[in-house]
Amino acid sequence: MFGATGSGDTSGYGGLRRSSTLPTSTPRPYGEWFDDAIDTLTAVLADSGLAPSEVIEDVVVDRGGLTLHVQRAHLPLLARVLRDVERLRFEMCLGVSGVHYPDDAGRELHAVYPLLSITHNRRLLLDVAAPDDDPHIPSVTTIYPTNDWHERETYDFFGIVFDGHPSLTRIEMPDDWEGHPQRKDYPLGGIPVEYKGARIPPPDERRSYN
Repeated sequence: MFGATGSGDTSGYGGLRRSSTLPTSTPRPYGEWFDDAIDTLTAVLADSGLAPSEVIEDVVVDRGGLTLHVQRAHLPLLARVLRDVERLRFEMCLGVSGVHYPDDAGRELHAVYPLLSITHNRRLLLDVAAPDDDPHIPSVTTIYPTNDWHERETYDFFGIVFDGHPSLTRIEMPDDWEGHPQRKDYPLGGIPVEYKGARIPPPDERRSYN
């Protein structure tokens, strides 16, 4: 029963974990307002002397939503353009969520920003990736000040360092806590439990970490 390997299942029963597949690049036309938004971004970036491919790695339309995969060095520039250009006007950033994909070599850590345009009643996502061994992404707090605590939480739980943040410290875990608890490689810990005469091992002993 226990000792399952090769999966993320820690219940003691193998085969409960299903691998996820990330959506891939979407060809044009994207539909809805998405094409106009990409054309606007392309024109503004060209005026700044940048090719779109230098800033936007990929465009994905999935389940009715638009996601821009952004080169991390250009995140502040793109966020400012999305906020300030009249045809875009994404005035609100609703936070940032961390994601850890250990199998995505060189792009293990992702920061995902949901943006909202109150003016045009539109939403989109910015997805920025960084490797485990260089977990740095520029802060967007100078553009969206309300992201202050959200970036601290993502740093706390995933270890993403938001360069330029005014006070990047832990916000949930104690200051002296070691590691980042929501990463996939973080040990689960625990203690063995005796239940009706049986010894139930702690999660770390129920499977092998690969």
